[in-house]
Amino acid sequence: MRSWMALSCFGLAGAVAAHDFWVEPRTFRVSPEASTAFTLQVGHGPYRQRSPIPASRITRFQRIGPFAATADLSRSLHPGGGTDDGHLSLEGRGTYLIVLETDHRAESHLPSLRFNDYLTAEGLTPALERRRREHRMDYDETEVYSRRAKVIMQAGAFDAGAQAPVTEPVGLPLEIVPEVNPYALPRPPALPLRIVYRGKALAGATVKLTDLDHDEKPVEIHVTDGTGRATFALPVQGRWLLNVIWTRVLPADGEADYETDFSSLSFGFS
Repeated sequence: MRSWMALSCFGLAGAVAAHDFWVEPRTFRVSPEASTAFTLQVGHGPYRQRSPIPASRITRFQRIGPFAATADLSRSLHPGGGTDDGHLSLEGRGTYLIVLETDHRAESHLPSLRFNDYLTAEGLTPALERRRREHRMDYDETEVYSRRAKVIMQAGAFDAGAQAPVTEPVGLPLEIVPEVNPYALPRPPALPLRIVYRGKALAGATVKLTDLDHDEKPVEIHVTDGTGRATFALPVQGRWLLNVIWTRVLPADGEADYETDFSSLSFGFS
């Protein structure tokens, strides 16, 4: 049974923002051996809320630690809890990467005008080009979608010899891969990143940086170049979210028209 998201009841801003999804720990920096609560968040501004996603749709929830040591965190999940959706613990000093992935059983349906606006706002050129080429600009469309979220956390003081592979892909279909550790010392002057889609560099993807404490709209937006790269100013304080969306056309005989991936990377300095 597919879960439906009634995007057609929102305006454009709501429809687009309703898909942005991330893991937000109570704090991104903890003492070694300490734990912190987290929530699963969706949307921005007035549309922001705890995600209603059930645990049964989460197919991967891992902690990747220094030296690429991994741990399954699925038992720490309890979506829909009273004040949080679970707890994260970091075992020892270093930089850690938390990875969450869902299945693709969610589905949304949008009328033609709203779908065209959504594709334009998010820079989803494969769908736009297909609609123009096949004279489908007046068609309502259906997409199935899935979510991927990564979190960079720091336990104790930064240690250059104790870092998870935050600058390498971890096997997600759509992935934001920073090319520096934002917690590194001395502080990097900028945050270069690349977008990887199905194992290859993704050119032409729209990447947004949002201040989670003032999240009505992104503070910086870039489109990836021919090598799948973009560079953002690196914040020095606060809590931050990077997100990207990409879609591909599905065969005409399927139940949906497109398969869309939503990917995020969150980090913070408190």
